[in-house]
Amino acid sequence: MGVVRKTKSVKLLLEEFEKSSSAISVITLIERLDSEMNKTTIYRALDKLEDDGVLHSFLGKNGHKWYAKCNNCSAHHHHDVHPHFQCVDCGKVDCLSETVVIPEIPNRKVHFSQVLLQGTCEQCFN
Repeated sequence: MGVVRKTKSVKLLLEEFEKSSSAISVITLIERLDSEMNKTTIYRALDKLEDDGVLHSFLGKNGHKWYAKCNNCSAHHHHDVHPHFQCVDCGKVDCLSETVVIPEIPNRKVHFSQVLLQGTCEQCFN
C-alpha cells in the first residue's frame, strides 16, 4: 500500500468503507458526507486512495463511478481485475471473486479492464 496521508477527509472516507462490505457509488459518498466536506474534496481523496492502492473504481449502471476496497494492491500495481455484480432491483454492487482472464491482443497492451454483471442479488432473488 502506498503512503496515505491521514487527513480528515481520508479518514471519513475510509470509515465509510469499513462500515460496508459492498462497493459504494461516488453519488452515495457525496450524499453521506455532504455536511463534512465538499464534493471536490471527496473526489480528490478518492483519487488519492485509488492511486495508493487502497480503493479501486469501476463504472456501474448509468455510468456512475463506484469504489471498493482493494485486496493486496499497492500504489504500483492493482490486482483487482475481477467482475462486479450490480443488482437491478436494490442497486447493491459487490466485487466477485471469480477470475477473469484478459486475452492477449496482438499489437495492444491492456492496462485496465472492467466487467460489470447485472442481475438480481441473493437478497432480492428470494
